[in-house]
Amino acid sequence: MTLIIGLLIPLLGTMLGSAFVFFMKDEMSARLQKSLLGFASGVMVAASVWSLLIPAMEMASMDNEAGVWSVVPAAVGFLLGMGFLLLIDELTPHLHIGTDKPEGVRSHLSKTAMLALAVTIHNLPEGMAVGVVFAGAENGATHISLASALAVSLGIAIQNVPEGAIISMPMRAAGNSRWRSFIIGSLSGAVEPIGAIAVLLLASLLLPALPYLLAFAAGAMFYVVVEELIPEASSGQHSNLSTIGFAVGFVLMMVLDVVMG
Repeated sequence: MTLIIGLLIPLLGTMLGSAFVFFMKDEMSARLQKSLLGFASGVMVAASVWSLLIPAMEMASMDNEAGVWSVVPAAVGFLLGMGFLLLIDELTPHLHIGTDKPEGVRSHLSKTAMLALAVTIHNLPEGMAVGVVFAGAENGATHISLASALAVSLGIAIQNVPEGAIISMPMRAAGNSRWRSFIIGSLSGAVEPIGAIAVLLLASLLLPALPYLLAFAAGAMFYVVVEELIPEASSGQHSNLSTIGFAVGFVLMMVLDVVMG
């Protein structure tokens, strides 16, 4: 039951954020959007470091013969995760948050469909991160407790709240109904439990590869932060608010991981 709750918490965060369309009449202000983008970036970076990369290196260092080579699984997995998201980003037609310029392969999809694909790309590594930390906790991996896995799930759910609002509010402003905006915004988070379950099953079959999978999820999350969140948060006016949001999100996720881990 704890595992099921942990896998579903991030989706609930996205649904809660998407529900903002029922309570906010106007389009989200630039100040609020910058703050929320920075906050989401801080949470994802802290979760990648404390909950994924550090445990990956600690697991590899358990092999007494590894020595300085214990960093290799974390380095290789991180680069593979970055490369995987780069490939998906190039092959999938999508819209970056806050822009109207399509990216990826040429497509005749609607802007709504491309925005949904962009969010799917964004949420995939978050689901992978949740799945792999729960796999580590279930298999007794060192420094990954069930409480620590729940902290990752809760942290991602917290940053999914503003993320859901950032998706659903512009869709509402573009002329979609409140319910349509809410449903599409909520469905954008459905990939997270699906990705988490897939990685969880894979990790249980390939336990020796767990350090690589942890770092892979970290690399994928870093790609989203560097490619999607930070450029949008730092462009234009009020970028200082995104910096403050980043600091708050980073510290919150760091504290959650230490206290609950």
